[in-house]
Amino acid sequence: MSHNFYVPKKAMAIVAHPDDIEFSCAGTIARWVKAGAEVAYVLCTSGDVGIATPGMTKTRATEIREAEQLAAAKVVGVNEVIFLREPDGMVENTMSLRKRLVREIRRFRPEVVITTDPTALWVGDNYINHPDHRAVAWAAVDAVFPAAGQPNLFEELADEGLTAHKVRKVYALNWSTADFFVDITETMDMKVEALRQHVSQMSGFDFESMLRERAAELGKGKEMDYAEGYRVVTLVSDEDFAKLNGADK
Repeated sequence: MSHNFYVPKKAMAIVAHPDDIEFSCAGTIARWVKAGAEVAYVLCTSGDVGIATPGMTKTRATEIREAEQLAAAKVVGVNEVIFLREPDGMVENTMSLRKRLVREIRRFRPEVVITTDPTALWVGDNYINHPDHRAVAWAAVDAVFPAAGQPNLFEELADEGLTAHKVRKVYALNWSTADFFVDITETMDMKVEALRQHVSQMSGFDFESMLRERAAELGKGKEMDYAEGYRVVTLVSDEDFAKLNGADK
């Protein structure tokens, strides 16, 4: 099922690692930014165990991968990138992480949150979804609903000036069960260029062909040369979102 192109005023992507956004949803985000949306990224880890070069330290890997992520975000016009620096490869869906995500949601007040589908485990016949992806997705979904919108939950955040905020829509990334597709034909090149910034991850890997083949397959039969796919949940109607959060936010 495809839909008319919808542009939120503000959107937040919450993922586990640098390059997760570029592999999955950067084409959608680039279209939103071009149409005037304000977008923020929240990276729960900095991918500090993701460079296997001999002698590499976690500290140096963090520096490299954060710089790559900032460069990738710049390609699609995103200027706000938050690194929570949870331990790469060991993320857990804790109440502490949920609160950290609620803090970011209440601060930025997004209309849409993009995250991965926490139920995705067996992805195709040759991949098990990374445990960090699953943990971050559960934490993100739990932060969005109901936590961020409940004023008496994590009420101490009000001392930081952060009040309850109800997210309008969640875009959950799951290629195998997607039923909502965004045409990224006009931003496919930007998606490729954004992923290219993750130099430490792309060596000897024909990532461009893989990205284009996957996006073409998702667009097949939908009058889209390239697409990204989601499961979309609408938590708040247009009218209620405007009342709850203010039409100017």
